[in-house]
Amino acid sequence: MIDRLSSLYLHHLAVVRERADRALAATEHEHLVIAAGLPPRKFLDDQDYPFVASPHFRHWLPLTDAPGSWIVHTPGQRPRLVFLQPRDYWHVVPEAPRGYWVEHFDITVVRTVEEAVAQLPAPSSRPAVIAPTQPALAGVEPNNPQDVLDYLHWHRSYKTPYELAWMREASRIGARAHRAAEQAFRAGASELGIHQAYLAAAGVIDAELPYASIVALNQHGAVLHYTHFDRTAPDYHRSFLIDAGANATGYASDITRTYAGHGEDEFQSLVDSVEAAQLSFAAKVRAGQSYPELHIHAHHVLAGVLREHGFIRMDAESAVETGVTAAFFPHGLGHPIGLQVHDVAGFQRGERGGSIPRPAGHPYLRMTRNLEPGMVVTIEPGLYFIDMLLEELRGRPAGKDVDWNRVEAFKPYGGIRIEDDVVCTDAEPENLTRDAFAQL
Repeated sequence: MIDRLSSLYLHHLAVVRERADRALAATEHEHLVIAAGLPPRKFLDDQDYPFVASPHFRHWLPLTDAPGSWIVHTPGQRPRLVFLQPRDYWHVVPEAPRGYWVEHFDITVVRTVEEAVAQLPAPSSRPAVIAPTQPALAGVEPNNPQDVLDYLHWHRSYKTPYELAWMREASRIGARAHRAAEQAFRAGASELGIHQAYLAAAGVIDAELPYASIVALNQHGAVLHYTHFDRTAPDYHRSFLIDAGANATGYASDITRTYAGHGEDEFQSLVDSVEAAQLSFAAKVRAGQSYPELHIHAHHVLAGVLREHGFIRMDAESAVETGVTAAFFPHGLGHPIGLQVHDVAGFQRGERGGSIPRPAGHPYLRMTRNLEPGMVVTIEPGLYFIDMLLEELRGRPAGKDVDWNRVEAFKPYGGIRIEDDVVCTDAEPENLTRDAFAQL
């Protein structure tokens, strides 16, 4: 595994350096300076929030625990890592860099934030400094030039084989933890208990997850970002929606599954229909496919599911045009994923920036580009029974074509969402999530 990663990383670093060279040449900067960042301080406190290294920093090397460190890239020279290893007996000090990547960097170890800043190129040399503006650091001024960011973000959409290797690992960890969460649900655990089973199976703490897990029993599945974690198990486990991912060297997986409780045959039938639709959408992750058009197509297919299961009486075209499907499926089909769960450049028109607008009536879609080989996106359709949206629909003319008794009967289940991470290739899509579950 290490030998393979070493070979993949050598190619990855060459790609990253070439992209940086082109970004600097196009924008007349001499250096690219990237901060790992520092943990933000809690308001009126002497403690910090958990540290998360900048995605730009993690794009260059597999180093996630390096607060206060910097990467310096100058075209024609080996990249430099300024690594902060403080003298500190209050906290665990980051280990000295080691592994398959260190031979490709000139590494300088420093003991203080000030020493690290002193190692950076002078402002007069026109560096492009990609760093958070807070906390402020004397001697370095992040400028985050938009033209540089646009170029780097656009090309970060196309994952290298090295990146895909880590994303497969993130999917394997996530799938293993999802299986443990399902078992805890079947055993009657509370939402908190299910979440703890997930963490144990993934071998992480909350701060190491790529995003806050959604663990929703019964009607809680209707809250799209439900992160409450009831401590007491409900009397009856009717349904279970879990949206939770994992990290592998900074690369994320984002997985959602929905399960019916024992004997809940009608809800299981609806879950099966949504899953069949989801698989059909994932199969369309192919080069040239418009993501917004795939999203609109999903609305039409889900309208058919709603009609098949007796929730609506109108045809699919009418259900989409009148916004009926939006009441049951109010979010986007998915988003780019990689170093960030909602990865960059989902709306970008080209390497020089610009934006592709969302289709009218779909304000929560998170990607408007055409799919190309190397992109990784989530495919996550859903159907929900959300009181607020359903009440709005009931008051509109289209509401007369909804079977409200049927809707009321399904409200206690909350909702359904099924999500996979899918790679666009030159041929068949690669479903990272399904492949990971198949390996269990």
